[in-house]
This record gives sequence, C-alpha cells and structure tokens, in this order.
Amino acid sequence: MYGSGSRTVRRRAFVLGSAAATASAALAGPLAGSAAAAGFGWSDDGSNYVVDTGADLVFKVSKTDGDLTSLVYKGTEYQGYGGKNSHVESGLGTSTVTLEQSGSTILVSVAYGTLRHYYAARSGENNIYLWTNKADSSVTATRYIVRVKAGLFLNDEPDSYAYTTSTVEASDVFAKSDGQTRSKHYAKHRVIDYDYIGWTTGSVGLWIVRSNHEKASGGPFYRSLLRHQSADGGGLYEILYYGENQTEPERYGLQGPYVIAFTDGGAPSSALHHGTLTTSWADSLGITGYVPDSGRGRVAGVGVAGRDTAYAYTVGLANSAAQYWGAARSSDGYFSVSRVLPGAYTLTVYKGELAVYSTQLTVTAGTTTTLDTITVPSSNDPAKASAIWRIGAWDGTPSGFKNAELMTYAHPSDVRAASWTGNVVIGSGSETSAFPCYLWKDVNSGLLVHFRLTAAQAAAAHTLRIGVTTAYANGRPQITVNDTWTSAIPSPPTQPSTRSLTVGSYRGNNYTFSYSVPASAWLTDTSKYNVLKIDIVSGSGTTGYLSAGTAIDAVDLLA
Repeated sequence: MYGSGSRTVRRRAFVLGSAAATASAALAGPLAGSAAAAGFGWSDDGSNYVVDTGADLVFKVSKTDGDLTSLVYKGTEYQGYGGKNSHVESGLGTSTVTLEQSGSTILVSVAYGTLRHYYAARSGENNIYLWTNKADSSVTATRYIVRVKAGLFLNDEPDSYAYTTSTVEASDVFAKSDGQTRSKHYAKHRVIDYDYIGWTTGSVGLWIVRSNHEKASGGPFYRSLLRHQSADGGGLYEILYYGENQTEPERYGLQGPYVIAFTDGGAPSSALHHGTLTTSWADSLGITGYVPDSGRGRVAGVGVAGRDTAYAYTVGLANSAAQYWGAARSSDGYFSVSRVLPGAYTLTVYKGELAVYSTQLTVTAGTTTTLDTITVPSSNDPAKASAIWRIGAWDGTPSGFKNAELMTYAHPSDVRAASWTGNVVIGSGSETSAFPCYLWKDVNSGLLVHFRLTAAQAAAAHTLRIGVTTAYANGRPQITVNDTWTSAIPSPPTQPSTRSLTVGSYRGNNYTFSYSVPASAWLTDTSKYNVLKIDIVSGSGTTGYLSAGTAIDAVDLLA
C-alpha cells in the first residue's frame, strides 16, 4: 500500500508520483533524468517506509526510530551486522518519522528531541542523500554509521580491524598474530585527502561520500574514524564530530549532504563529491538549517606570495559556526573557497599543516569577497631563520622522522616500527630519519643529539627550537647541553586532552619551544661533539606509550 499515514502526504505522493515526468524536469541533481524511473516510489510495510529509487536500490527506514533497516542493491541485502541497523550515533531511540514525496525526490524526516535527520532518494539513482542537524548538546550525535553484513566485502587495509581479539591498548587497538596492529582509529587519511570511503568487489561498490564538513571541527588536516571491519561485518562512517585529539569545540547545525552510494564496482560519480555536488533540488524540501547556494558567499584570493614552493599551501576559513578550506594554486597561490555561510571568519594560510599567516574577513551572501595578494612575512615561517643545523622541516607535521608515516595507521608497538630509541649525529645525512617522530617520557626520553660547533659558534649564545604538533598528557621537552646546562621545565601549551599518538593522529596545536642556551654551555674544543639531551617531562600520563609524550615537527639550533 502506498502511503505515509498523513492524508496530505498520501495525496501528494499519489498525484506527484504519477506526474513525476513533468515535475522532475524542473529539478537538477547528479544523474537526474527528465522522468521518474520505472518503479520509483515508496510504500509502508507497517514498521518501515520502503523507498524504491527506481534504479537498483531499495531501502527501508524504521518508522519508530529512523534507523536504516534494509539496504538492498540488485537484490542483495547489504545492511546489518551484529544485529544492528545503520543509524545516527548508535541509534536515536523513539522518534517522529515522516515521509514526503516531491516529484522525483522522496524525503524521510526523523525528529528526535532537538535533532533532525534526513534521508533523500532521487528517481533513478543508486544513492541516499543524508543530512543531520544537531542543534545543541542535548542530543549525542557524532556520526552516521552504515553497518554492512560480513563477507560481502573483504578488506584488511591498515585503517581497518583485523580478525583478532588480542588487544594492545584499551578495547579498541588490536594486534594480529604477526605483530601488526589494527584499529578503527587508524584512518590514515586527513579530511582534505578524501572525498569518499568504502569498499568494492570489482562488480559492486559501496561508499560514503563525505559532506563538506562545514559544521565539523578540527580543520582540513583532521583525522577521524572512516571505516572498519570485524568478523561480524563492516562499518562506514561520516563523522559529524569526533572528540579524539580534537582541537576545536563542537559546532552545531546542519551537516550534509553526505551520500551512501552504490556503484557497479567503480568509484562514486565525481558529481557527488563535496566540491562539485549541487543539490538545488533540495532547496524547497524544508530541511531544518538548510541554506541554498543563493544564501552563501565566496572568498577568492589573487595569490599568496612569500611561499616556499616545495610545499603545498592551504587556505582555511573558520569561526565558531563553520569551517572551510581550499588549495592555493601551486603556480601563484591563487585560491577560491565557495558556498561559504555568511559571517566573519579568520582566514589562515597553511604551509603544509603549519599556520604561517592569518587575517580577518567577512563573507556576504551572494557576493565574492576578493583579497589582494597575501604576502607571508619571512618571520612567520620558522624555516626562513638561519640555522647552524636543522632536523626535520617546519611544515607542521612529523613527516620524514622515524616511523612518522606508519603512525597514521599503526600503534607505536607495531612490529613494523623501527626502534624508538637511538641517538642522532648532525652531519651523518640521516639526522631526520634517525630521529623518532614521537618522544615519550617512559619510552625514549633522554634522546641525544651530537653536533660540532666552530670556535665562533661556540663563543656565542644560541637559541634552540623544538617544534611540536601535539602532545599527550602535557608531555613537553626539557633540554640539557653537555650535562652542564639544563633548561627550565617549560609550561605546557594547550593541547587536546585525549589519546593522540597511539590512535593515528599527530594533529594537535602546533607550538614552538624556544630555549636560550648561553655560550658557557658549549664545548670550546671544536674537535669534540656537543651533546644535546631531550627529556620529556610531565606529571601526567601512565606508562609505556600512554606515558606523557609529544610529536615532533622540527628541531634546530639558530645561528
């Protein structure tokens, strides 16, 4: 029986369902046709709204709690593992669930307290468009998870669970019998690195295409859960807010659309990607918090001068309500950020992941805020300071340091990790690759750096700098030179309070510790090596890899 329990909606569904060929011509969207596909429509089975996209996808939404209870593609059921549905967070509970059809679009709306969640289907598409509006902190809603039956997709990539029950940390970091580690935390990708995540058999692909994350937190370089598999099945995530190693407060408001997309094995259509997806067909659907393109503005910059062309530059916009970003063109630094909500923003220019410039601007709906060439002052880029020696690169990441790449998808105890101990010799040619990307109080504190100075250099005081990208349990470096001069214990900068180094994330708040080392600390015999010792100090943390620690960006001794 076609219907929804609402007299008005029943009439609209019946009339517009039969007139969709006329109505859909006025609606635009990815893969939209000029007529409703055969079979497009919906029914009520008593417990669920059953939506047939008229393509190869039929899905069900519970009328009780808004869970996605069935996901059938080409006759195969993909939904469900462990007796759980796909849903916001771990399920909302009893909700008000309604359905409305407008031409070639069917919208299912879920109301739970102040939270609103939406599923939309478009005639002839194998896609489900989703929006989630968390208005305040009264409702916990930090993700949407698509739960997929076991055995349909095989995956043992580094960002997934392996089939093992041996834990190495808490209840969510696992070790395989060969010593490799796995966890749902090990996403590997930053938000800026991907448009979609999922699996393919070669003939069937199931994906979540992410939203633009304008109401998420953490910026373009943030890492969060993306997918996992276990013996019971798999999960694909759209993270709406993730508190692990988070640098910003939670933002509230409408997030989306993000898309559950089925394909014939290939990647989802580029028309669905967050940078190109247009949803003018949703402008009149009444989605709470929805702002059409006409209510948004754009920011464009002529260019960014003073760049180091060896690095990619990103321009970010952020305020308490929204965040956006775009790439600066490699040739001249030109950038453009579109579909920005009106308001006052801080614009930040990043060299790699290191903020090197910021300014304020205002975005107005329907207009473009144009900026003249931005010049990054040399003083804002620590790499431009003259150094006697330097380990690593000032780019806001531990890139190049020992184990750095591995740590985005493995636990520090992983068998693939090189030894976390070992000292460094300046001039060896392996200064950076020999220097551990992370230092912990209980693992490798006391690391030694050996270096020579000329007589002129040894006769002068120098500043030593240690740049960090995050810290756990207030871990921070204290230095000793030649066992004769020891710095004061520096105050801890503001950093996230959760796990970081062991769950695949070095992205916290970049901070530079500076130490003024007097001339009296240096050896006057130029044939001998000076020895710098770096200890990690803190009264917090526990033991091992959960002792106080920090991630390294760069270390240098200024001329």
